[in-house]
Amino acid sequence: MIDCTVDGVETTDSPTFAVVVDAEALARVGTALADENRRRLLLELLREPAYPADLAERLGMTRGNVSNHLACLRGCGLVRTVPVGRRVRYELADAKLAHALAELASLVLLVDQAGTAASGEPCAPGDYACTEHDNPVQEEKAGHV
Repeated sequence: MIDCTVDGVETTDSPTFAVVVDAEALARVGTALADENRRRLLLELLREPAYPADLAERLGMTRGNVSNHLACLRGCGLVRTVPVGRRVRYELADAKLAHALAELASLVLLVDQAGTAASGEPCAPGDYACTEHDNPVQEEKAGHV
């Protein structure tokens, strides 16, 4: 069984080990992974620490674009800088992140290569956008519940 604490609320699946989930940390990871270029940068940094200019060359991106995305990743707390002389090298902020990214990348999702979920429904980012009608929290705030 897993004891899991999410935002201070405990649930118990089994007594094997405890997991503390920080919803803010998950949101930061979600923000980082939401963009294809940031995913590519993270995968490069998973391989090895690198300088922005080298990342731009390897990924075929402009230096400015790489810099902006690295600033986002740094702001999310996923990468850190290491001064090396007059240059700045980027690396993953935590070894646990490397393991987590490797685990996420190895997931087998119930979506085929055509982007269709196992249920036969299309699976695209826009498919899950909340509308005011679909979101009970927004409806409650608006006084519709």
